[in-house]
Amino acid sequence: MEAVAVAVALGFLLLAAAGGSAGDEAREAAAVRALLTRLLGPGPAAAFSVSVERTLAAESGLDTYRLSGGGAGARVQVLGSTGVAAAAGLHRYLRDFCGCHVAWSGSQLRLPQPLPAVPEVLTEATPNRYRYYQNVCTQSYSFVWWDWARWEREIDWMALNGINLALAWSGQEAIWQRVYLALGLTQSEIDEYFTGPAFLAWGRMGNLHTWDGPLPRSWHLKQLYLQHRILDRMRSFGMIPVLPAFAGHVPKAITRVFPQVNVTQLGSWGHFNCSYSCSFLLAPEDRLFTIVGSRFLWELTKEFGTDHIYGADTFNEMQPPSSEPSYLAAATAAVYQAMIAVDPEATWLLQGWLFQHQPDFWGPAQVGAVLRAVPRGRLLVLDLFAESQPVYIRTASFQGQPFIWCMLHNFGGNHGLFGALEAVNRGPAAARLFPNSTMVGTGMAPEGIGQNEVVYALMAELGWRKDPVADLGAWVTSFAARRYGVSHKDAEAAWRLLLRSVYNCSGEACSGHNRSPLVRRPSLQMVTTVWYNRSDVFEAWGLLLTAAPALASSPAFRYDLVDVTRQAAQELISLYYEEVRTTYRNKELVPLLRAGGMLAYELLPALDKVLASDSHFLLGSWLEQAHEAAVSEAEAHFYEQNSRYQLTLWGPEGNILDYANKQLAGLVANYYTPRWRLFMEMLVESLAQGIPFQQHQFDKNAFQLEQAFVLSTQRYPSQPQGDTVDLAKKFFLKYYPRWVAGSCDRLTTPGSCSPQTPTPGRLLGPGAGQASQKVPRPG
Repeated sequence: MEAVAVAVALGFLLLAAAGGSAGDEAREAAAVRALLTRLLGPGPAAAFSVSVERTLAAESGLDTYRLSGGGAGARVQVLGSTGVAAAAGLHRYLRDFCGCHVAWSGSQLRLPQPLPAVPEVLTEATPNRYRYYQNVCTQSYSFVWWDWARWEREIDWMALNGINLALAWSGQEAIWQRVYLALGLTQSEIDEYFTGPAFLAWGRMGNLHTWDGPLPRSWHLKQLYLQHRILDRMRSFGMIPVLPAFAGHVPKAITRVFPQVNVTQLGSWGHFNCSYSCSFLLAPEDRLFTIVGSRFLWELTKEFGTDHIYGADTFNEMQPPSSEPSYLAAATAAVYQAMIAVDPEATWLLQGWLFQHQPDFWGPAQVGAVLRAVPRGRLLVLDLFAESQPVYIRTASFQGQPFIWCMLHNFGGNHGLFGALEAVNRGPAAARLFPNSTMVGTGMAPEGIGQNEVVYALMAELGWRKDPVADLGAWVTSFAARRYGVSHKDAEAAWRLLLRSVYNCSGEACSGHNRSPLVRRPSLQMVTTVWYNRSDVFEAWGLLLTAAPALASSPAFRYDLVDVTRQAAQELISLYYEEVRTTYRNKELVPLLRAGGMLAYELLPALDKVLASDSHFLLGSWLEQAHEAAVSEAEAHFYEQNSRYQLTLWGPEGNILDYANKQLAGLVANYYTPRWRLFMEMLVESLAQGIPFQQHQFDKNAFQLEQAFVLSTQRYPSQPQGDTVDLAKKFFLKYYPRWVAGSCDRLTTPGSCSPQTPTPGRLLGPGAGQASQKVPRPG
């Protein structure tokens, strides 16, 4: 009986995107050819023939591509059952036959001439219906200031990686404004309700209102324009855009217009008081629920059309007002009923994060009430953090509702080398084999993008693989060669070290949220433990520098050199901090001054200079995007303040302090460094005066520094400065710890030193070892 139910569920979903006319096929093929021209240029693009035929997937119904041709004088033939499938096939050819690499940080597209032949016709079908992309939070942490040019590059990246299901949530506040005005709210009441642009994700999920708003009218116009272009491009590839739907949250002003309305005020969220949280939730039985929800969806689909899949999250990180299954079922059914009142073909995409985030509340009865309130096959659940804490296992495959196995990976868009590649590699196949599995796809759901690209390269590839990668060591070696455009033994060895360390997280440590002391408000209780041997990071750092003379012309290599140097600096800061804490507790003033001085007055400024050498690590670049989204100086200042708040305090009182931490040039110099210097000054003063360290007073003083940074109008360079290789080498020579090379027992965990760790002299040439000997060792 269960197998029949699963088949019915999958059947519903396949109907959502079945069919398609010959006109659709031609449009999708044209979209892939245009992508190819943008990617390679018109000349090289002419060496490919791209076509789309639905019949290619007739037997399986799953996206399929076929590759053939190539060689001297022959065009490479790329055939796909959809535009997305054809783009994924093109990417497969470029990756596996040409050794190319497409990435956020820059692509390596050196095509061999003539183009290699496909030895045998290669046909590949994806094992599941969907390859999903995005998290509701990604819209705020990464996309918020994007213009069309940046969106165009991202949608190209999505197509090449085979993404066929993705959120398209821009412009919805303009639609809500129409709805609320029609319901009788005033413009000022609507303005008071919306958050600022950098916090819209949490306004959309009902977590916040008002904070750092209102939205300028120009914002609505630009976002409507963007949404139309985003949807047109996504649909041109045959992707399914997920539009937003009504989840039940309303402005408080609704009670003025409808005094008899039945609403419940939820509790606070994220340490915000009710000035900015405590959302008002319509009762599911109130007539206004269907009126508001259907009016919004009607306005939305009239403006943008529809592909019949909608996202809504009623209780994201918020405890429902009742745990009674009958209430939870009614609240869930009300959301779905408002959808099908406008679109009878609607499928609801639900982030399953609520079940993972509050497992004590969401017991079997509560989970079942939600999952059974929507017809089976009409609720598509994102198992959002499945690589670490899968929910499908404890919910019997979401009780028969189809689900997508997602890798969340990153919280807040943090920098920091991190991954759980073994778990990611095994997870999708294990979910498919789960008894009575209702898995219908894989997904990438990071809160923020633009980091740890190796993780996303693997996950995208797994969307087209039936089985895990057999040898991750070999896979990451190939990844490095493609990324840099040439095979280099030291660079590849560096990546294998990273694979076994920072990218091999397991167990409870795998949160994907950077808690390094570097990016946290200092205290004497900071945690510095990591799940890997730091010596692997230091050794990888040295190996990359050894490879630098051969690979320095590669933008991706230079990016990685900055990123690994940044990670090494992060590790060193943890080690210096431990020395600071130990010497303070031992009341050793001179060693405290030495270690604290190295950390706050030398190491952090040096790190800022390294970061400043790459455009991807510039605070100025991020703030420049905010400025360019504005139509006036006042608006530019407002957008910049939104950006600064998100990166640091997050709320007016540091409500979610440093959650969205980044390691950017300018942010390190003018936010993290002053805070660390204040900490050291107060520690020294405490020790000198013989009084306990006053953490509460430090927090108050640090808040003043943090707030001053947020309110500052200082401009930062938006172009890189300095040579990455030269700066990284100087950083290495000054800070590469002698204890890693030979006497690392003091500042690493016992047994963590690698006997193969090279000396600075071997890595950087004659004289390097002698230079490093002059570096003062903490303590």
